Amino acid sequence: MAKKVLSLLLASHPGPTVVVTVIAALLGLGLGYPPGRLLLLALAVLFGQLSIGWSNDWLDAARDRAVARSDKPAARGDVPVPVVRAAAFVALGAALLLTLPLGLGALAAHTVAIAGGWAYNLGLKSTVYSWVPFAVSFGILPAIATLGQEQPAFPQWWVYAAGALLGVAAHVTNVLPDLEDDARTGISGLPHRLGAQVSGLLAFAALAAATLLITFGPGLPVRPLLIAGLVIGLGAAVAGVVLLFRRTPTRLLMQLIMTCAIVDVAMLALAGQSVTV
Repeated sequence: MAKKVLSLLLASHPGPTVVVTVIAALLGLGLGYPPGRLLLLALAVLFGQLSIGWSNDWLDAARDRAVARSDKPAARGDVPVPVVRAAAFVALGAALLLTLPLGLGALAAHTVAIAGGWAYNLGLKSTVYSWVPFAVSFGILPAIATLGQEQPAFPQWWVYAAGALLGVAAHVTNVLPDLEDDARTGISGLPHRLGAQVSGLLAFAALAAATLLITFGPGLPVRPLLIAGLVIGLGAAVAGVVLLFRRTPTRLLMQLIMTCAIVDVAMLALAGQSVTV
């Protein structure tokens, strides 16, 4: 039983699930959420991400099995596909119920964010518009936190834009290691059509633009910590572009992309109430 529970948790895409949950918690922390409300925000986003991860493994089980994906518990048969499907729907319901106490605005924003993830899993991943669900879901993610405050507020325009750019980079990061396996099973999203090198350039360009928006979006004078983040983020982006042209292995490029993204998220949290209208 314990092995099946562990396999089910591994089928939820724990890495991205934890990262997005931490992003939401950092945003809530930066906005001054009290502990109880912060926990509620984190749990709501956690279950939303669990639903997206489980729906992905449920819907892709046959395709993953065809390319012998050893990192996919449902494809390996470690956990039955119907169990993964049921978990996805239970997590979806839990996410919406947990968001409701944060207010109708936060609920609407979270519904859109989750819908983006499900839309990707249900078929948009195989189209030239594969980037759209990530841009929409990450773009609206900060609104869950800002609208979930005791005094709800919409994010500034540059927050939506920075989140959308981070989403595009996250999409490329998610896809780069699996380009060949995806091609064998008929997946042809935007990164597959652009190729690894151009997709990498797109990811680093998106991250650099997001870093600039987050640095200068709150206005002048720019906080010293945001300047430090700008230097680190742009430095990592430039290093990534150089390594791209040197045909560096994908894993290292992914680590640089993730470094840029983490810096951007930390900067967004440091901006605090500056992210709201």
